[in-house]
Amino acid sequence: MEHWPGTPYPLGATWDGSGVNFALFSENASSVELCLFDRDGIKESARIGLIEKTNQVWHGYLPGIRPGQRYGYRVHGPYEPEKGHRFNPAKLLLDPYAKAIDGTIQWSDALFGYTIGAENADLSRDDRDSAASIVKSVVIDPTYDWEGDRLLKVPWHDTVIYETHVKGFTRRNPAVPPQLRGTYAGLASDAAVGYLRSLGITAVELLPVHHFVSERTLRDRGLSNYWGYNSIGFLAPEASYSSAGREGEQVREFRDMVKTLHRAGIEVILDVVYNHTAEGSQLGPTLCFRGIDNAAYYRLAVDPRYYLDFTGCGNTLNMVHPRVLGLIMDSLRYWVLEMHVDGFRFDLASALARELYEVDRLGSFFDVIQQDPVISQVKLIAEPWDLGEGGYQVGNFPLGWAEWNAKYRDSVRDFWRGQDETLAEFATRFTGSSDLYERGGRRPAASINFVTAHDGFTLRDLVSYNDKHNDANGEGGNDGSNDNRSWNCGAEGPTDDPEVNALRARQVRNFLATLLLSQGVPMLLGGDEFGRTQAGNNNGYCQDNETSWFDWESVDAELLEFTRRVIRLFREHPVFRRRHWFQGQSIHGKGVEDIAWFDPSGNEMSEQQWRMGLVKSLGIFLNGDAIPSRGSKGERVRDQNFLILCNAHYEAVTFRIPDARWGKSWRAVLDTTDVHNGNERPLLASASELSLQARSLLVLCLEA
Repeated sequence: MEHWPGTPYPLGATWDGSGVNFALFSENASSVELCLFDRDGIKESARIGLIEKTNQVWHGYLPGIRPGQRYGYRVHGPYEPEKGHRFNPAKLLLDPYAKAIDGTIQWSDALFGYTIGAENADLSRDDRDSAASIVKSVVIDPTYDWEGDRLLKVPWHDTVIYETHVKGFTRRNPAVPPQLRGTYAGLASDAAVGYLRSLGITAVELLPVHHFVSERTLRDRGLSNYWGYNSIGFLAPEASYSSAGREGEQVREFRDMVKTLHRAGIEVILDVVYNHTAEGSQLGPTLCFRGIDNAAYYRLAVDPRYYLDFTGCGNTLNMVHPRVLGLIMDSLRYWVLEMHVDGFRFDLASALARELYEVDRLGSFFDVIQQDPVISQVKLIAEPWDLGEGGYQVGNFPLGWAEWNAKYRDSVRDFWRGQDETLAEFATRFTGSSDLYERGGRRPAASINFVTAHDGFTLRDLVSYNDKHNDANGEGGNDGSNDNRSWNCGAEGPTDDPEVNALRARQVRNFLATLLLSQGVPMLLGGDEFGRTQAGNNNGYCQDNETSWFDWESVDAELLEFTRRVIRLFREHPVFRRRHWFQGQSIHGKGVEDIAWFDPSGNEMSEQQWRMGLVKSLGIFLNGDAIPSRGSKGERVRDQNFLILCNAHYEAVTFRIPDARWGKSWRAVLDTTDVHNGNERPLLASASELSLQARSLLVLCLEA
């Protein structure tokens, strides 16, 4: 086959209309072979040695090659695990820069660089060809008509995030055409987009869509990696979510989805996994990075046979290496510039900040992000922890980053389940967690507030189970968190007890109202708005079935309408989404404080009351005339005043409305005891008394 020298840049396979340039980085390889395969990805049709090497990049150009071509690499070099090198040309390797990947891994011992069962384990070498078992990289046509589409750039303080799964969201939705269910096109269908718009969210945060691998151990148990936190292709959209084909059609379908969601005013945020890869520990398979240059791509231990593992997944990517850092940045830029995504949520983000061993929040990764004119301008969300020592870094990420606020989650759960000594912590979290984010110039929007997420109980299960029920995962109950801070309201799992079910429904509404009315950016777990359950499984990562798929036939219509209503309240009133911190004082030189706290007697909370561990009832005054922000044209932002009454006590509490200084006449606009959202409470005057039901929340709006 005719073979030209080509160029070392760009990395990956690049079609120019006449042929394809191939470029692969490997610092320690002795030679590299490019392997082409037929359309089925089975028969190897050509093998070309890439004899050109420039700055550690092996490259070549093949005229006449077109999009749809399947390919892989065989990389030669020393097989010396004790020195950190695991080259094995018998193993066909994916291109780290592949923009499309086709096929499903067929697990076999041939995928491993060492001989399974050998006495010396990974120090042995297996010379069986893995080509028949591994997926193939695919050349794509990069052209696409975006029809003027641009990133939406919804301001952080106006954002409502909906965390969901591409497949699970539509897999069982009867309103979506059958051939589109569980795909990118399904998420972009009229039924799906119409639902998201009616809900009122502004962004979908998608569980991983980078091409991923289901672990052999899961396949052996008849399960799969449903969540997708096992990436192997950082530039390739997961092919199994494509309804159109896998010869690059998955790329076009993903772009169509983004364009459609943008037209509906909905941003797309990707959950990305750059902390580890699907190759696992030294006993894992050789699929890509390990065989291309193990010592460059991974963080190796003092004994380079082994990996530093800050992720619990067997390995950690080597972010200190400039080529690895370059791969991550190239991936991020690609998803923004070529796929038009609006932001990223970084899984186990602390692992990305480990310069040597300790987490360094001013590490090279963050320096590069801050200086990048593309990536620094999109939404950046950190999961601010990993599994290594010192990995819990909530509140410590740099300017420009938002964080999943686990302290918010824990505090709100504790408050509403009636734990003692939670009131002061709850108040801090409700007002944006200034103790975590105010220093250094960050704003309330740095706090991504959530009560539930994919990892853990759904909201319905949070109020229905004291303990996890993960038997279906086949791990003997050893998986999933034991610190759920859940409360089953008096019965474990489903029950016919009307009082328990009424309390559970009220608790769900309490959580939703608290989430949307707190300062910061609310993130709603998909399905919580209509009562989705996983039957007590708090770790559904391997449940690609009815356990995880949204059940659209069992929607709690009343809960769904309540959720829509509280989201509207959030979006219509800037007092719930302030851009700046509360000061506890009047603004503009007049009026009452921007925020005030009241006990049930209608008096402002005293220092002693804050310290009293048994207090579980609180009134929160929000002054809509004291918002220190300006609109897009410089106009002053003003809103109505609100009084939020929270009773997390197990008994009803009588509240007295504060005196006329705070307002004379109040109207109920949201009541978590009101199943039908009728808000039939009469107008309340200052000094009026009302009984607030046990474990309930009432929102009052000032009329006069």
